[in-house]
Amino acid sequence: MFQEERLQAILQYLTANKRITVDQICELYDVSRDTARRDMVKLEEQGTIVRTRGGAILPTLSKDIGNYEQRMQEASTSKLTIGKTAASLVQDGNYLMMDASTTVLHAAASLRSKHNVVVTNSIETAAVLTRNEEITIHMLGGVLDKKHHRVWGAKTLEMIHDYHVDKLFIGTCGITEDGLSAPDEEDSYIVRTMMEHADQVIVLADHTKFGKRLFHRVVGFDRIDVLITDQEVSSSMRELLNVNEVKLVLAGGEDRHD
Repeated sequence: MFQEERLQAILQYLTANKRITVDQICELYDVSRDTARRDMVKLEEQGTIVRTRGGAILPTLSKDIGNYEQRMQEASTSKLTIGKTAASLVQDGNYLMMDASTTVLHAAASLRSKHNVVVTNSIETAAVLTRNEEITIHMLGGVLDKKHHRVWGAKTLEMIHDYHVDKLFIGTCGITEDGLSAPDEEDSYIVRTMMEHADQVIVLADHTKFGKRLFHRVVGFDRIDVLITDQEVSSSMRELLNVNEVKLVLAGGEDRHD
């Protein structure tokens, strides 16, 4: 087996088993300990593993977050299904707040209720809502983030304090048993502040977000009321949601009340 083939095999093993040792590499691929160590050095240089005492693990920190257009293409069918389910939770006359998530954008586009008021920091969500005559839009001000099509900064946080809504719809880049995480502090601060001004917090997250941990922790599950996703979650995650009294809704399916 050539080295490149062996490196791919090691990564596949790590994906399935989370951890690999030097001795396991030697046994699985019939190589010497020196060769096994060289393989790990190569993978570490590529940034695909983190070396530990006697072995290696996959990196636990997700760092690559695409721009708005790229994120719109990721799990697009799942996001559409989740967005439609989220929109079905909105009642006539509800006051809403929506962050700049691409999944939340699908919820905004799917709204069919009447006489709603929406506060948002997303220029894309605001644009989509202009097509709906039943909705009054309040656009938050601030600095324009061209990469993620949102406004943020001190002015944004200041303006959020002037509102209070029935429901808040937010997305997330990562969900682990520690809660929600985001790639930067600014996003976290905006979401936290929005949560303080909403009676109900609803998180929209497709299956690809689970198991991802990003740089900055946003909140734990004790701050969330509803989680909408497109696939069944792990038993440990379901138990954690139950402990924190988070209602789990499977998009296109039925609510879970385990």
